[in-house]
Amino acid sequence: MPFSGIALAVLLLSMASHAKPCSDQEKTSLLRFIAELSWDGGLAMSWRNGTAGCCSWEGIACDGDGAVVEVSLPGRGLQSPISLALGELTGLRRLNLSHNSLSGELPLERLLSSSRGLAVIDVSFNGLEGQLRELPSSATHGWPVQVLNISSNRFTGEFPSYAWKAMVPSYNRFSGRIPAGLGNCSAVKVLKAGHNQLTGMLPDELFYASSLEYLSFPNNGLYGKLPITNLRNLAHLDLGGNRLNGKIPHSIELPSAFSNCTNLITIDLRNNYFSGELTKVNFSTLINLKTLDLLFNNFTGTIPESIYSCSHLNALRLSDNKLHGQLSPRIGNLKSLVFLNFKGEAMPEDETVDGFQNLQFLSLSDCSLTGKIPFWLSNLKNLQILLLENNQLSGPVPAWIKNISENNFTGEIPVELMEMPMLIAENTTIHLDQRLFVLLVCISPSFEYRVTTAFPKMLNLGYDNFNGAIPKETGQLKSLSIINFSSNNLSGEIPPQLHSLTNLQVLDLSSDHLTGAIPSDLSNLHFLSTTSVSNNDLEGPIPTGGQFSTFTNSSFGGNPKLC
Repeated sequence: MPFSGIALAVLLLSMASHAKPCSDQEKTSLLRFIAELSWDGGLAMSWRNGTAGCCSWEGIACDGDGAVVEVSLPGRGLQSPISLALGELTGLRRLNLSHNSLSGELPLERLLSSSRGLAVIDVSFNGLEGQLRELPSSATHGWPVQVLNISSNRFTGEFPSYAWKAMVPSYNRFSGRIPAGLGNCSAVKVLKAGHNQLTGMLPDELFYASSLEYLSFPNNGLYGKLPITNLRNLAHLDLGGNRLNGKIPHSIELPSAFSNCTNLITIDLRNNYFSGELTKVNFSTLINLKTLDLLFNNFTGTIPESIYSCSHLNALRLSDNKLHGQLSPRIGNLKSLVFLNFKGEAMPEDETVDGFQNLQFLSLSDCSLTGKIPFWLSNLKNLQILLLENNQLSGPVPAWIKNISENNFTGEIPVELMEMPMLIAENTTIHLDQRLFVLLVCISPSFEYRVTTAFPKMLNLGYDNFNGAIPKETGQLKSLSIINFSSNNLSGEIPPQLHSLTNLQVLDLSSDHLTGAIPSDLSNLHFLSTTSVSNNDLEGPIPTGGQFSTFTNSSFGGNPKLC
């Protein structure tokens, strides 16, 4: 017969009465830990006003014998060095002090030598500093530690050789070479040490850590080759932003490696010095691949057909290599893509291109596009960013387009461009997707964007063949920070309505056929840092005061009637 509510309550009370309270020694150690903080986030009052037993205190968990097994106090604003009193909790298994303002050194040896069951240490996102010294074998023999997360601190010195299941020392200031000992532990699964100052070659031993699933060393100074053949369990490979090199297939061993590493989900080798023909890589075995980023390398040849077999790809970036040729119509098979970035390859000319309905970012710069803008692009309803510069597109501009610089467009600037909600509203956040891009959008190797809202709001129509007047409706685009109408055939006067663009930082109207005076009210644009109206037929006085007093003569040259 099932328990009644009363019987269940009696049983729980009975079980609780048999649970042992924490010892006076552990209670004292916890109170000393909190007393040594310069800011405790209100924990001292909470603990002292609580029950007598520390097992019921906020952030504290005990086992059935009353031993403290977990201290979890993330994001409480705790300040001061980590107290050595935590090393007196001999039963401690999990310690989480992440996302605080802790400083000083990490008393790792004290914690490990006293707490022989400690398995997880997370002190990420603090202000800890100093060096992590190598631990004596007597202190580490037989320890069960599985996770050490010390990311986003200020640790310095040489990279530690602790080989735990998950080691996350990224976003610190470690320097020197990666110790060979990291690869000697067959149990290591996660190794994330990006954004440090590491140098040298990846040690050979690291590529024999057969259990390794996550290998991440981006944005360091590593160089050498990449023999990943033996990492059969590898799922995430992120070595972007280094100086790694090698030519496919000899030094990188990608064809044979990929046939073994069928669990790969992420491959990020951007901003390195890899070379060779991608067609020698068989991507068809990577049935789980979701992200392939080879940006800023020296790969050559054409896009391999085998890439189109990776049906789960949601991010593909091959730009800024030396690739060429026509993209296969099979690219429409990649229906999961949300991020697509090519450069130098020709897109299919078929107007019936299907797919890409999930795309948020599409860059087709330098892709040999000719003629009119393909109409199928207008069907991408989730698209947030479209880049088409440096092609040879021509004809009138469709009203739905947004980024068209450095092409051969003709006709007048469409007034419809001046009706885009994201450029009219001063608060553009409500019109843009707040989700992070799958990949960082790299304008250059050191200039990156993560979200749509971080992009400068610009209207870039430079280096085309537009004619006619600048639409006066441009003045209603309140959120604009950049206007570039340079190197066209625009005529008429500069619209005085531009003085309403109070967020404007860059105004480039150079090398057109503009006439009349420069509107004096433009001197009230207090954020304007760069202006050029050179090489037109303007006349009259140059505005004075405000930001105009900081511009050099080159901003106004080529207008002999200006004074």
